[in-house]
Amino acid sequence: MTPGTSQPVRVRFAPSPTGYLHVGGLRTALYNYLFAKHHNGKFILRIEDTDQSRKVEGAVENLISTLSWAGIPYDEGIDRPGDFGPYVQSERLDLYRRHAEELIRFGKAYYCFCTPERLEEVRKKQIAAKLQTSYDRHCRNLDKDNVESLLAAGENHVVRMKVPLDGELSFEDEIRGIVTIAYQVLDDQVLLKSDGFPTYHLAVVVDDHHMQITHVIRGEEWLPSTPKHILLFRSFGWETPVFAHLPLLLNPDKSKLSKRQGDVAVEEYRAKGYLREALVNFVAFLGWNPGDEREIFSLEELVREFSLERVGKSGAVFNVEKLNWLNFEHLRRKSDVDILSMLREYLAASEFAATQFDDAYLLSVISAMRDRVSFVREFVEKSPYFFKPPIEYDPTVVKKRWKSETPELLRRLIGEFSSLGNPAKEDFEAALHRTAEASKVGNGEIIHAVRLAVSGIGTGPGLYDILFLLGKEESIRRIAAAIHTLG
Repeated sequence: MTPGTSQPVRVRFAPSPTGYLHVGGLRTALYNYLFAKHHNGKFILRIEDTDQSRKVEGAVENLISTLSWAGIPYDEGIDRPGDFGPYVQSERLDLYRRHAEELIRFGKAYYCFCTPERLEEVRKKQIAAKLQTSYDRHCRNLDKDNVESLLAAGENHVVRMKVPLDGELSFEDEIRGIVTIAYQVLDDQVLLKSDGFPTYHLAVVVDDHHMQITHVIRGEEWLPSTPKHILLFRSFGWETPVFAHLPLLLNPDKSKLSKRQGDVAVEEYRAKGYLREALVNFVAFLGWNPGDEREIFSLEELVREFSLERVGKSGAVFNVEKLNWLNFEHLRRKSDVDILSMLREYLAASEFAATQFDDAYLLSVISAMRDRVSFVREFVEKSPYFFKPPIEYDPTVVKKRWKSETPELLRRLIGEFSSLGNPAKEDFEAALHRTAEASKVGNGEIIHAVRLAVSGIGTGPGLYDILFLLGKEESIRRIAAAIHTLG
């Protein structure tokens, strides 16, 4: 139910099909979803495609796929019919036209016959006079006979709303409190374009009313348009929904989040291997917080905790380092079996697609590396030696760890390893200690060289864990290859 009333909560996410899903759009969708589910309400996906010039082929399908990946299901939408469809604006044109004509009959809107050339001339004069650019209301008071004559002649026209010339409009925003805007700063907005398509402003109001939307939760950029929308609701005599405008998303330098400073598409974060749980957790905190020190949340926990009262007004900084940390934490919370499934999916799309790894081996790799990785791909990127022998060796480590006596020490070690039956990691350790003792050198003289030989690098999990996972024969092959290559 709607807070404070008996009306069921109905909210919507209404993107335009213009390409990828911006992380700001994901936040809007998420907050609407969390609010609806917290109040046992409905979450609707509506496609706002009235600007056909910006429509991108395949964008709707991509949008649906991305929301599905993020785990944010909608109750009604283009492929989930409800009682209030169709859910694509280009399929509702007759409805908008009828309502535009209704506004004209009410005296709340008017036909405008100004040509693009005249409008451009007016704009240039206003700029030259250092005035705010807006329509000069030239057609606002045309007499009825003149209007009918121009319509009969087939003159191109649009429909504009009649904004009051004096006074101001105040409304309460759930996040920002009382907002007041003077009518004199509002333009006589175009509602119906000459091609018969509505502008966003008419369509959004008509749709929100007919789809019984109770709360409009959207980005701060729509705040200046809200008085126009409220005027339209009042002009039709409709109940106005509750408005809540979310804070801007900012780059670390406090500029508005943009592609110039980093990735802004959800699809890009998905392709980079971020877990959906981490991205959703991160996006939830871009403006909202639970009021305590907790930072790790599942989607179910967010549903239980979410409220508009805890959404702030200030811009939210998009901190990728925080997102990376959350990805690490959410990956740590996954079971080895879950990670195995994701790792196999990653391997299937990599250079190792044709290589066979049994589950037991991969689970051992996961156990050895899981505290060292933040992404599933890093099981391979940070430890490629578990998937293929090294073909080159870190020159810095070679310079520091590979000495003139190293090849002979490693030959002796190969001899010790060869005598082992079915060695556990403790057997590898004992064999290395015997070699070091017999050679009268410290264990470290051999340990670092062996790590370099079997992995090609100087860091990673414990050496004996690596040797045990690779097995005796593979370990010996790699040590021998290093002796041959490095000399």
